[in-house]
Amino acid sequence: MEPATFTQPSFDLTGRVALVTGASRGIGHDLVLGLAGAGARVAAGVRRPADADEVVERVCAAGGDAVAVSLDVTDTASIEAGVATAVASFGRLDILVNNAGLGTNHDALDATEAEWDDLFAVNVRGLFFASQAAARRMVPQGYGRIVNVASQAGIVGIRRHAAYSASKGAVISLTKVLALEWAPAGVTVNAIAPTWVLTPGTAERLSDPDFLRSVLDRIPLGRVGTTTELAGAVIYLASEAAGMVTGTTLVIDGGWTAQ
Repeated sequence: MEPATFTQPSFDLTGRVALVTGASRGIGHDLVLGLAGAGARVAAGVRRPADADEVVERVCAAGGDAVAVSLDVTDTASIEAGVATAVASFGRLDILVNNAGLGTNHDALDATEAEWDDLFAVNVRGLFFASQAAARRMVPQGYGRIVNVASQAGIVGIRRHAAYSASKGAVISLTKVLALEWAPAGVTVNAIAPTWVLTPGTAERLSDPDFLRSVLDRIPLGRVGTTTELAGAVIYLASEAAGMVTGTTLVIDGGWTAQ
């Protein structure tokens, strides 16, 4: 076998179509911006399309192309309709980012059945059926990129996050299984596992000096993450540069889980 000729890796997503779930705010909102900035046309998946007006307007104002898609990951009919709408809007689907998620913050002794079921319905069940709906389009076309947003909590235990940690561990395992099944069709499946990231949803907790100190004591780099850093990882995994990467979890935690 002759050695491959070196080709400069490309992170350009021009011509690709992406769907991001949970795209109205925080990480999902900025993943839409990042993917659009890399050249993709993006469908912003949200429960209410009006919730994505702001991010769609920002993408279009910058010369990109984005649409809001109604998609509730707790409803399989809504998932199928949302994926179908994304395909109808842009003609195909190349990239799915499973970002929609819920969290917890209390002792395991205080967990309830309803909370556990709600969290798994979004973080695991919804992610699986969104991946399935996307793969049904990607497999026939012989190409696809699925990126799941997991968490460092799926790798190491985090106190007061029992159900959340369990669900994100499930996401990491599911990522491996789907990668194995769909690799022969040219569809890669990977995950990212962030540490604490400053977003509108985490700002209140991270503004508590004692809590922030407890977080930073566990992060060797000495700071929390940014949505830009997560977008960079997703763009990489969605690009041609990551064509040989599948079934892996890219940890974005400043060294937390290396300890």
